[in-house]
Amino acid sequence: MNVPTGIVSHSRQVCSLYKRALRNVEAWYDHREIVRYRAVLLRKRFDDNRDVKDMAVAARLLEEGEKELFNTTHYQLVKKANSPGGCAYEREEVLDYWHPLEKAQYPEFFAKREERKKQYVQWWLQY
Repeated sequence: MNVPTGIVSHSRQVCSLYKRALRNVEAWYDHREIVRYRAVLLRKRFDDNRDVKDMAVAARLLEEGEKELFNTTHYQLVKKANSPGGCAYEREEVLDYWHPLEKAQYPEFFAKREERKKQYVQWWLQY
């Protein structure tokens, strides 16, 4: 759990809530068009309260949003593969920085690795 070391402004808290709510929507729905539709509805809810000038009302809305997010949080949030906690976090990145003389000791491994990296990039670009 992250512990804030400074004072976080209200606008930063709202942005954080919005991002976490979007990630929660992505976790609940697996079809891209449904996720997009729900994201647009979520954005409208945030935009409806964008011009609230009274800080007491804004703080209450933020607290209600945090409670709603807590009550609707998915039981298994999606973690991106290369993000902390993801299945590929810091995996084999060190091998990219080996010196060519070190790579020459394992030519088959690094040749196959480079081929798989190219295949992965092609696979990623097709979606």
